[in-house]
Amino acid sequence: MDTRAFKRSLHHSERYNRRGFGRAEEVAGSLEEAYKSDLIQSIRDNGYVLEEGRVTIRLAEAFGFCWGVERAVAIAYETRRHYPTERIWITNEIIHNPSVNAHLREMDVLFIAVDEGVKDFSEVESGDVVILPAFGATVQEMQLLNERGCHIVDTTCPWVSKVWNSVERHKKQSFTSVIHGKVKHEETLATSSFAGTYLVVLDLEEAQLVCDYILGNGDRETFVRRFAGATSPGFDPDRDLGRIGVANQTTMLKSETEEIGRLFERTLLRRYGPDEINDHFLAFNTICDATQERQDAMFSLVDEPLDLMVVIGGYNSSNTTHLQEIAISRGIASVHIDAPERIGPGNSVEHKPLGQDLTRMEPFLPQGQLRIGITSGASTPDRVVEGVIDRLLFLAAEQPLEVSAEAQTGA
Repeated sequence: MDTRAFKRSLHHSERYNRRGFGRAEEVAGSLEEAYKSDLIQSIRDNGYVLEEGRVTIRLAEAFGFCWGVERAVAIAYETRRHYPTERIWITNEIIHNPSVNAHLREMDVLFIAVDEGVKDFSEVESGDVVILPAFGATVQEMQLLNERGCHIVDTTCPWVSKVWNSVERHKKQSFTSVIHGKVKHEETLATSSFAGTYLVVLDLEEAQLVCDYILGNGDRETFVRRFAGATSPGFDPDRDLGRIGVANQTTMLKSETEEIGRLFERTLLRRYGPDEINDHFLAFNTICDATQERQDAMFSLVDEPLDLMVVIGGYNSSNTTHLQEIAISRGIASVHIDAPERIGPGNSVEHKPLGQDLTRMEPFLPQGQLRIGITSGASTPDRVVEGVIDRLLFLAAEQPLEVSAEAQTGA
């Protein structure tokens, strides 16, 4: 399929909108009430520090809603105002945050059902309005909705669209797209749908396996088994790894994406030599500025002396998970929660350890003076961060500052 030609055609359709409806002022009040926080702004104004009682809160200097997320949510609100009586669908969560998606459900926005990983568009009818989320939709989904006569409102982040353009350039020049991402993540599914031949690698370890194979140090059957479900149909590692272009899911860890790019460049340089490297390797910078800023801010924050790190964001949010990884890499005790309600009852917290299921920790806050670092993923509103801080401060105030000598000796 000529995805570029399809996009051009879709963008000229009267039933397609990607710029909003000019109702920004109408929805501004609703957005501010739902997502903004005077407390968070005051902490920003105070050098990202809040001291209260025995607790010092240190906020990362870049956290929370990014421009692409704000844009997507605002357009979704505008869409409801513009189409007050029409059925409105979203092909997936608008962003990976439960409170934002709950607000949209309260506005009678419908969500496409998913059964065993497959979306069911059977109830979507001609004339319905369908919102594409911030991380995009596959070209096949766009084609289906267009052919069904739906009004398509596209909130795809421009940084995601930039990656699509990169893999389309790979395809045009007969390069295989190696995509650093999570194979089942909606953004990676969308990106791979615009690629020609592709291979998705999760991390540096998988990238190393691919590079070993390129240099003749791998078994074909083992390779095919390892990457089953992560390649384009008919992918042949003996044929399709000679010309490679690197792209990424925009929310992946910046440092790892860069290292993966350098690894493939070194490998192909070793295989084909400096005179032919440009015929075998392509790289474009597709790292999202907002993702990079939040990761850089997190690295700065964990350089501070901290007793605890609280990472706030949806459990299916890739960029939030990578923020948690940074804290863990520095040996800092950390919890990942998606809502203030995860704290309590009592001195406990329900959180998601990296790569594990939800679990309850009790006791949560230790006694004594506490230095707590806080950050949040790009899909997390300031109002949610405020709620977490309120609960932390309340809980800390209920706990004694220190254990008395009598309590220690049992006197």
